[in-house]
Amino acid sequence: MPDLRFCDTNAADDSAGSVWGLDGDLFLPVVISAAASIGLMLVLFAALSVHWLVSGLLAAIPFVGTLSYVLFLKQGKPAGYDRDLFELLISGPGFQFQSKGQQHYRRPAKTTDLSSSSRS
Repeated sequence: MPDLRFCDTNAADDSAGSVWGLDGDLFLPVVISAAASIGLMLVLFAALSVHWLVSGLLAAIPFVGTLSYVLFLKQGKPAGYDRDLFELLISGPGFQFQSKGQQHYRRPAKTTDLSSSSRS
């Protein structure tokens, strides 16, 4: 048995796992918003006596918003994609080459008159 070698394979380091088809911990905001939506619907319907359809539609807003954010801006996208997109929408494209309307200034080259020089 002393000839047996143990090697780490790091096989579990490749994936953060998935729950309900969502990568890593992306299911947590969805579950929290679902619980908040259910609580909001209970408050609207039971405590404030709002019609069940109206309270259901109002309570669905946090859940649908969170689910849309997770599916369209986080799931399968690189890290920081959502922040980069929001920054692009708020502040514009930033520093980059502008192909239209960019003026190029060039200093004229120094010219020497070779015809007037004398050779000895």
